[in-house]
Amino acid sequence: MKERFEASMLRLHFGEGDKWQGKPLYEAIVAKCQELGMAGAIVYRGIEGYGTSTRIRHASHWALSRDAPIMLTIIDSDEQIQKLIPHLDAMVEEGLIATSRVEVIRYSREPGK
Repeated sequence: MKERFEASMLRLHFGEGDKWQGKPLYEAIVAKCQELGMAGAIVYRGIEGYGTSTRIRHASHWALSRDAPIMLTIIDSDEQIQKLIPHLDAMVEEGLIATSRVEVIRYSREPGK
């Protein structure tokens, strides 16, 4: 089954070492998205990059170095994205949030197949 619709995409950029209440920020945001009933969220770990701090962050092969850039993407309705923003205001100390309108094509199996 194929379905097309307009939605909003929210992308957050921050560092792997960023925390919220003692846990990795990306885990806390994904948990909040699930709690709010968001359609879905995905976390990407980058190789290298910098953001608002202009400090270059690197992914490392060393287990003790956890400073890779993180991008978290959420696609949902405008209303759902707006519900999330106040939580992000409280959770994100340093980073970048970008939103855009997107056309979504969702594929799903037909019931019973």
